[in-house]
Amino acid sequence: MRSLSGQWALAGAPKIAFASEPAFAQESAYAPLAPESAPPRVLLRGERSGRTINPFWRLERKAPRGLGVALAVALILAAAGVGAVRGGHYQAFVASQGSLADFIAREVGLGVSEITMSGVARLDERDVLALAGISPKSSIPFLDVDAARLRLEKAPLVASASVRKLYPNRVIIDIVERAPAALWQRDGDVSIVAADGAALDELKDARLNDLPFVVGKGANKRLREYLALLDAAQELRGKIEAGVFVSERRWNLKMKTGVEIKLPENDPASAMPALLKLERENRILEKDILSLDLREPGRAFARLSADAADARAEKFADAKKKKGEKP
Repeated sequence: MRSLSGQWALAGAPKIAFASEPAFAQESAYAPLAPESAPPRVLLRGERSGRTINPFWRLERKAPRGLGVALAVALILAAAGVGAVRGGHYQAFVASQGSLADFIAREVGLGVSEITMSGVARLDERDVLALAGISPKSSIPFLDVDAARLRLEKAPLVASASVRKLYPNRVIIDIVERAPAALWQRDGDVSIVAADGAALDELKDARLNDLPFVVGKGANKRLREYLALLDAAQELRGKIEAGVFVSERRWNLKMKTGVEIKLPENDPASAMPALLKLERENRILEKDILSLDLREPGRAFARLSADAADARAEKFADAKKKKGEKP
């Protein structure tokens, strides 16, 4: 077979190789082909579905043994709890047994069954427990000792407190009480006051009647001044019944004999030497007088009782009469 290009004499026509004439036979040199890697295997449909990631694979795992029973019990308990709350049974339970947590803790032996107190003198132990919020319904795990301490320290008689709990069932309470310094009367009520004038409690113990006694509005705030007057009174201290704060400005000393000593507003202790001198030299407090006014420096004015005034008037009248009868 002849070439068509040669027959048709087509200039510049490309040379055509037929199937009977391999193309590489026309090359001047032989170049071997690079070996090819094995083609990847195509997965079948079943294999493809088996390798697909299932987002619900965790839910398809087998549930732990007993999970169904536990969930059923929890559901029953929840329903019972809702019914108890709505029906008022839970509130009644809390009122009689305390919280559910405290009840469970007590049932396993963690209730408060032993309490140790120290520093309690004027406070009642039952009052201490009530202030701390501790009762037979309390339990050790759920007792807030910090809250109990703060409640105790709010009491007027308590200067400081500490509350500790020791497992399984013990509570330790340490109290530092305020020391009573005086008694304070206002509007007919008598209270115990500390040295700083803070009212501590109502007077309930007759043994405290020997404390210094102040009367009147604001007298508790000037307690230190009154105590200084008592010290300046020296041997007369035991004869003073009370210090009366007048108009929130100055002091009167009420003596046990009923005599009233009026002291100056400024520097009342400066009048005490004059009072001591009058008593030592003239026994002025044993006279039939109602009051002794020492408000003016260097002078003393005594107010006689009615009987003493009448007796004195008669005495002066007799003296004038006798004087008139003389030649």
